[in-house]
Amino acid sequence: MKSSGLNIPHWPLRGWLLWPGLLALWLYALLDIALPSIGSAAANLVAVLGLIAVLIHGGSLRSSGPLWLLLSALLVESISWGMGYWHHPQWVADNPELDRLAKLFIFISVAWWLGGSTRHTLLVWLLALVGLLITPFSLGNGIQEWVDGFQGQRVGFGVRNLQHGSMLFGVAFLGLVCFAKRIVCRAGRLSSWRFVIWLSVLIVCAVSLVIGQTRAVWLALLCALPVAGALWFFINVSRGRFRYVGGKRLALVGVAAVLVVTTLILTFQDTLMKRVYTESGVVTELMSGDIDNVPYSSIGIRIHSWRAAFEWIAERPVFGWGSKGRSLVMEQTPWLPQDIKDQFGHLHNFMIEIWVAYGLLGVLLILTLMFWVGRGSWLAWRGGVMPSDIALFGTAFFIYWVVVNQFESYNSFWTGVYVHNLIVGGLVTHIWRWQVETGGSVLGRCRTHPPIREPHEARDDG
Repeated sequence: MKSSGLNIPHWPLRGWLLWPGLLALWLYALLDIALPSIGSAAANLVAVLGLIAVLIHGGSLRSSGPLWLLLSALLVESISWGMGYWHHPQWVADNPELDRLAKLFIFISVAWWLGGSTRHTLLVWLLALVGLLITPFSLGNGIQEWVDGFQGQRVGFGVRNLQHGSMLFGVAFLGLVCFAKRIVCRAGRLSSWRFVIWLSVLIVCAVSLVIGQTRAVWLALLCALPVAGALWFFINVSRGRFRYVGGKRLALVGVAAVLVVTTLILTFQDTLMKRVYTESGVVTELMSGDIDNVPYSSIGIRIHSWRAAFEWIAERPVFGWGSKGRSLVMEQTPWLPQDIKDQFGHLHNFMIEIWVAYGLLGVLLILTLMFWVGRGSWLAWRGGVMPSDIALFGTAFFIYWVVVNQFESYNSFWTGVYVHNLIVGGLVTHIWRWQVETGGSVLGRCRTHPPIREPHEARDDG
């Protein structure tokens, strides 16, 4: 279907909603981190206009998985609130606070405004990267952030707290690696100026990761990058496609990336070792099973809060305690020290927070969303609609996101919601495009797929 207003041809983006929706999406991607006052307003506009557009013009997309899951999220929140109001009204909010889960579905609107276009998806992700790079200057202390980091201080670039800045630069680093060939090559040839820009931004992100000193982010990258590399190698070598990859060009990119990482490890060796081994005693206590004597350090606070959370989960495993569940655990668990109660109101683990708040119903909802996006991405890639580098990035991001959310509940905060919606929206727009072009269903019976296209043959129109 051709749009009368924009060259994004996969479903009808037109009418009075078009340009306000697109402008809001671009501002959201660019400024939600760098200038939250503008970015949050743009996010609300993206969500509202996009949902209206999907409901009016969406056609068969109105009955796709994400819309049903959004409806289920509202139902789960309402059920949890209703059961809580009956069981413990003194600890329940005055209303169901439906935004707590619903905000994770802003990706529906993002996917709609992306129009199934690979180019538009990459443009929006590029705007997000630019926004991240200007954030230290708009929210933090500018160049001084890196100066302090080189002096051994842990820095956060002005983003919420120290962990959230590192998380964002981790996502950026992952994207730069996965999209390296697309960035540094033009018309199949290595572009010197593109390579210099890519390498410069990669170095900035890598340095920011190190001086952010967030161990969960380091662990997540150590899990995601090898899997992405192995997957890339398997696809291109085992199926005889290495000739399309441009071995020499990718070798240069790979060597550059390895040199950057090696140089950083050698430069910041003392900082890295200190950060990695600073709580080795806590790990020893955990290995011995002596949880009661684990000190309330960074790791210890997490262990004790998770232990408290499971005590609450055991009481209401199906419906949970409502939207205030995580704060109830921290405030009402009698054996937690008062200073810990005063300092923390969340559980540093997204899935545990979901279980406490919305019970197994909430956990099942999140797992179903993960399965739908994962299977849909695979089908869209198999069908030649999703380019291989986007599929690779989606896989690597999934691993990264699962790991970091085990140690900090990013998806409960605006920074994580932003990352989740932009990236999942970029994946879902390709899944919808596959559904529109083939009439296929993500959860339905698989049809016969056309041959898988090579990375350079994936359809980038739009």
